[in-house]
Amino acid sequence: MNAGQWNDARSLLAVRLDSLGDVLMTTPALRALKQCHAARRVTLLTSSSGAAVARLVPEIDEVITYDPPWMKHTPPRPDAAPDFTLVEALRRRHFDAAVVCTVYTQNPLPAALLCYLAEIPLRLAHCRENPYQLLTHWVPESEPEAGIRHEVRRQLDLVASVGARTHDDRLSLSVPSDAASKVETLLASHGIGPGRPWAVVHPGASAESRRYPAELFAGVVSGLVLNGIRVVLTGSALERDLCLEVAQRAAVPVLSLAGRTDLAGFVALLARAPLLISSNTGPVHIAAAVGTPVVDIYALTNPQHTPWRVPHRLLTYDVPCRDCLRSVCPEGHHDCLRRIPPEAVVAAAVDLLAETAQAVAAPSL
Repeated sequence: MNAGQWNDARSLLAVRLDSLGDVLMTTPALRALKQCHAARRVTLLTSSSGAAVARLVPEIDEVITYDPPWMKHTPPRPDAAPDFTLVEALRRRHFDAAVVCTVYTQNPLPAALLCYLAEIPLRLAHCRENPYQLLTHWVPESEPEAGIRHEVRRQLDLVASVGARTHDDRLSLSVPSDAASKVETLLASHGIGPGRPWAVVHPGASAESRRYPAELFAGVVSGLVLNGIRVVLTGSALERDLCLEVAQRAAVPVLSLAGRTDLAGFVALLARAPLLISSNTGPVHIAAAVGTPVVDIYALTNPQHTPWRVPHRLLTYDVPCRDCLRSVCPEGHHDCLRRIPPEAVVAAAVDLLAETAQAVAAPSL
């Protein structure tokens, strides 16, 4: 593949139309693209859910929000006017190059067509079938037949094909200083701070198949408290009832911040937290991006989204239906989650807290 033309590309469009966690797992590749050229400007075209976190990524200079009709969470609309409007807006920007980032189950060609119609001269993506003129630089799709890579590695390999590499492959996310101050004040007002262990427990997940049941999360919460670990429950405004159910079932003192922080505040909270306990969902990748250890109760719906470059414990229960890629359990039993006992989660949390406390206390050489 002739990648020489990419060296001179100063205005680059990165396309990642998935959710928050997918955007974060793309940030090492964005860093690689950014570092290739001192004057390079990176614009991210992403979904509404991805846009909020993208604005906290230092490698991204600008965010364009677009919810395309070929993504499953986009509501139906009466006509294609937004799509024509986007193509024209992109065409007026005169981008030098575009990189389309997808998971292996997605077809990159609709996004590639947008970039082609916008007259972006260089266009890169993984693609299973021959894209002909829609892509100028094509990496043949190898997953899952040749094995499934971590999502971070997949995107790093993609941009490396045009010469973009980085020595720093950690996820990227900045913590706004005002949000950090507010979170510090909020925690202090509830007596949470240095000197006593605590953990964030996030019981929600966007996909039903990846949600550890509320009654089991309640067992985790009560077990943590019995081990002297204070618990902060988190979730969106829509997850208040879920957090309330977990707290009531646990029947121990907890602090629920569900619906009480915006995204910047949530990022600041996780950056401050000694530990996150969660199902495999977006907050796991936020925690990894800010360096917070994670106990990940990992549904075996897909293998490529484990915590990246952060101390963690991955809890799974192997099942014959693993790697189903479903948002709803096709078997109806949720065994890959339900068979993980709360006691195992608590033990992993206690162990990881002790390990990271020792690492902090150890003198540097």
